[in-house]
Amino acid sequence: MTVLSNAPPADINFFELVKNYGPVPMTVLAILVMFSIASWTIILAKLALFRRARNANLRFLRAFRKATRLDAVAAATEQFRAAPLATVFDFGYSEVARQMTARQRITNFTALERTLQLGMSEEVTRLERSMNWLATAAAVSPFIGLFGTVWGIMNAFQALNMGGATSMRVVAPGIAEALGTTAVGLFAAIPAAIFYNYFGHEIKEIGARMEDFALEFLNLTERNFEG
Repeated sequence: MTVLSNAPPADINFFELVKNYGPVPMTVLAILVMFSIASWTIILAKLALFRRARNANLRFLRAFRKATRLDAVAAATEQFRAAPLATVFDFGYSEVARQMTARQRITNFTALERTLQLGMSEEVTRLERSMNWLATAAAVSPFIGLFGTVWGIMNAFQALNMGGATSMRVVAPGIAEALGTTAVGLFAAIPAAIFYNYFGHEIKEIGARMEDFALEFLNLTERNFEG
């Protein structure tokens, strides 16, 4: 008669399993860890960047709306370097200054609108910096993990063929490689995908704020300098 053991199974230690990985799964794991570290570095830096940009935008917009003249705002823009709106203002004010120097009045509002658009484009480009890395990590990491999964399963079947018996002890290393690389691939990809979409929404929102500000800038310019 077979006696069943009631002893609890030993705890599975991920780091102990990793130490037994072969060179290919270990390389896959190292690549995924690098992707994850780089992604989280970008994510944390972007969170801080967008928080500073939102707060600085609010402060700059309050100062702009209180002012009655553009030169008064220009004198205070150094306090709001983190504000994308301040960059748009600098572009617009430089065009206003050029036209005022040449003609003593604003003669070309089309040129002013284009200059404001350039300022907005420059800020959007700055905010989008490193976003392509998050997109790459979100798209590629699962496939790198899948490669490790396939390799681990192949090793498990190869161990079965060589061992000649179906035992968990025989297939465990291959299964551990497969599951470990899959888990790390998802760990690298999911945050990158979530924050890529979140930051994309933030950039669109700031872009809309810049477009609204450009209209306010044109209105104040028209009141101050036209005629």
